[in-house]
Amino acid sequence: MSRKRKTGHVNHERWMVSYADFVTLLFAFFVVMFASSRQDHRKAQQAEASIRTAFQTMGVFPSTSLQTDLSSVVVPPPHSVPSEGDLEAMALAMEDLRNLEHRMDRALAPQIANGIVTVTLGRAGLLISLSSAGFFQSGSALPIASSLPALNEIGQAIATTPYDVRIEGHTDDVPIHNAQYSDNWELSTARATVLTRLFIEEDHIVPDRLAAAGYAQYHPIASNLTAAGRSRNRRVDIIVLPTRQQDGRMERKLSEQNPALPSITAEQDQRRVRGLSLRASHADVTLSTMSSSKRIR
Repeated sequence: MSRKRKTGHVNHERWMVSYADFVTLLFAFFVVMFASSRQDHRKAQQAEASIRTAFQTMGVFPSTSLQTDLSSVVVPPPHSVPSEGDLEAMALAMEDLRNLEHRMDRALAPQIANGIVTVTLGRAGLLISLSSAGFFQSGSALPIASSLPALNEIGQAIATTPYDVRIEGHTDDVPIHNAQYSDNWELSTARATVLTRLFIEEDHIVPDRLAAAGYAQYHPIASNLTAAGRSRNRRVDIIVLPTRQQDGRMERKLSEQNPALPSITAEQDQRRVRGLSLRASHADVTLSTMSSSKRIR
């Protein structure tokens, strides 16, 4: 008689061991992901606070603006965020430029009323825009005699500040070709250079604070399709920057942080100095002509 084999008990719950291991690993994975996300969020908040403080100091964002979601923003590297010392220096510089703006408003009140001078304080500095019609002879870099007192007022006021100055020449899109200048590049650069040398020689501004550039017709502030627009585009802009020679170029630090920042007025700050240098012979001819006439104070 055959023996009956004993059959072993089949465990139908072995799957729970593998399932428990899987749940444990999944829990550990999400814990690590959560910790990483919280760390990145703190860094983003710190970067946001630093950037917002810098922009509020310079008037770009109002202090009551809503919080910005930086979850999709690439956080800049730490070295590109302005330090506390830079922010303090920027705030002091903007206060100085605000005082200079008030001085220019008083000194140039007649020219401002006649529409040949505009004075605007923006994030990139103090913009003093001179209409070419009120300051230069047509097709020439020689200032007209009646404009010299106003130019001297500007130069003397700038000389009392320690800040860098950029002088930019602009024209309309009407081609020029005369005995002195072959195109608008040379004319715009000549006007900027003549004012630069005038400020150095007459108002004793330190040369390393000054820079001159010519942009021809390529940075208009109005349409060249109308006479009024072309008149607005023919100008020389004097920009007193909120930077000092010894401060390591704070403006450049901000540009590296975010090169797409808005401009001094809506049109001005996208410019960067890439002008054509004036040929020395043209500047010498113009300045020698100026030296032969008496300056009106």
